[in-house]
Amino acid sequence: MSYYLIKLFLSAGVIVAVTEIAKRNNAAASIIHSLPLTSLLAFIWMYSETKDSALIGRHAFGTFWFVLPTLPMFLVMPWLIKKLGGFWPAFGAGIVLTIVLYFITMALLKKAGVAL
Repeated sequence: MSYYLIKLFLSAGVIVAVTEIAKRNNAAASIIHSLPLTSLLAFIWMYSETKDSALIGRHAFGTFWFVLPTLPMFLVMPWLIKKLGGFWPAFGAGIVLTIVLYFITMALLKKAGVAL
């Protein structure tokens, strides 16, 4: 049980740290946030629990392809915030955009014969 609490608090701590740093230094928080910290933590937790390097390799490969459809949201969020009148409408539109791009990505990967 203590192992899961360590995982929980360390993983949540990363998110809290980024949000707190952003209040003081947005550039530093953006750099930290852009790091694949969630993926790296997931790799560490998965490997420590399974010792399965092949699983980590497959997960990294899949993560690569699914990072791509998330990138446009970060690019258009500032524009959406101005155009849609605030954070929540822009956030919702960004999520919808990302979901649509996930489906397009999955269809293109299937068509290209890429198995995830």
